[in-house]
Amino acid sequence: MLSAFGNALRTPDLRKKILFTLMILAIFRAGSVIPTPNVNMVNVNACRVEAAAGDAVGLYSMINLFSGGALLQLAIFALGIMPYITASIILQLLTVVIPRLEALKKEGASGTAKITQYTRYLTLMLAVLNSTAFVTLAVNKQLFQGCNRDLVYDASLFPIIVMILTMTAGTGVIMWLGELITDRGVGNGMSVMIFTQIAAQFPASLWGIKESRSSEAEGWIMFIIVLLIGLGVMAGVIFMEQAQRRVPVQYAKRMVGRKLVGGTTTYIPMKVNQAGVIPVIFASSILYLPMLYAQFQPLDADGNPNPIAAWISANLASGEGWVYSVVFALLIIGFAYFYVSITFNSDEVADNMKKYGGFIPGTRAGGPTSRYLKYVLNRLTFPGSLYLAFISLIPNLAFILFNTQSKFVFGGTSILIIVGVGLDTVKQIQSQLQQRNYEGFLR
Repeated sequence: MLSAFGNALRTPDLRKKILFTLMILAIFRAGSVIPTPNVNMVNVNACRVEAAAGDAVGLYSMINLFSGGALLQLAIFALGIMPYITASIILQLLTVVIPRLEALKKEGASGTAKITQYTRYLTLMLAVLNSTAFVTLAVNKQLFQGCNRDLVYDASLFPIIVMILTMTAGTGVIMWLGELITDRGVGNGMSVMIFTQIAAQFPASLWGIKESRSSEAEGWIMFIIVLLIGLGVMAGVIFMEQAQRRVPVQYAKRMVGRKLVGGTTTYIPMKVNQAGVIPVIFASSILYLPMLYAQFQPLDADGNPNPIAAWISANLASGEGWVYSVVFALLIIGFAYFYVSITFNSDEVADNMKKYGGFIPGTRAGGPTSRYLKYVLNRLTFPGSLYLAFISLIPNLAFILFNTQSKFVFGGTSILIIVGVGLDTVKQIQSQLQQRNYEGFLR
């Protein structure tokens, strides 16, 4: 990987792309620490310290993770990339349900551009809703649990509207910056920006593990142990992300005009983790719903403590314990099967193979091929979903073993995204290097 980056920096065209990407990421990080107007940063920082000490930010951990900590600073890029991710997932699911979107997807570049336009509109709508919710929580002193300080200077209507519009505009700027990276930089813009926000929290989280120990020697020992465990987890994640089942496919020879084509042998690569990180995001989003209910309905109609809200707060809102772990793992496994089933259309793959004279050795074309692909996919999804559930629960296991609470960074969604985006970016750099440094058999 280091040699690939070294060769890329020596190539003028790629060097310009890498430097352009770094410039955009610097602007992105700057916007993640600049507060929105009307925010009392003194009280916000005090509440953040209290929340970090008591681990009271579990409800917004996923959004705060994707925003690089900007959410709990009420920065102009507070929402981060989360509205765009949510909009993309919604459009991807609606493509299976709505025939018009499915037809657009099959139209090629023009249809994809139209779906991208819909995604942008939906992103801005979600940004308005999310910013309104978080600004309301900040005004009502509910953004940080147990902190009663005033987070805004003025709670009147106009300053609140300005805060909402600023955060929404920040989301629009983030979309534009991501598309600039995709068009003129290196890698997928949105993925690289998520990678940057998550990686920005690694140094502080690792140092927090060291500082959480009572003695200096114990802190350094725990720091080294966590670092070694993290490297092992990262190696395992890389192995699983690269693992795939290659289903062999043969193409029969056929006449096209006056030419005899076909007769080649290839394969269908089916990854063990076919769903990526999407099931983890789905499961986290579903678990937010009862947590929000518990936060906004702590009392019943008679003014007494709501028993359902109390149970949710005790077992789910903390993000710890065996109840939360079991529910989270089952949701991840279920969503993994669901997402794979709607993204990999075995019937369509089988029809395309049959159309071009392809077949799997030992399996008839058409329906038997589709059933065989479904069988293989289900067998692969089971270990893939267990792997996702295990990686996502590593922070909980770290809390039990090392008492690191939410500061353990080598686990969960963060490590999956960092490894996945890193591998994809390196592959893109290597492919561009091969295009520029291809050597034939004559030197």
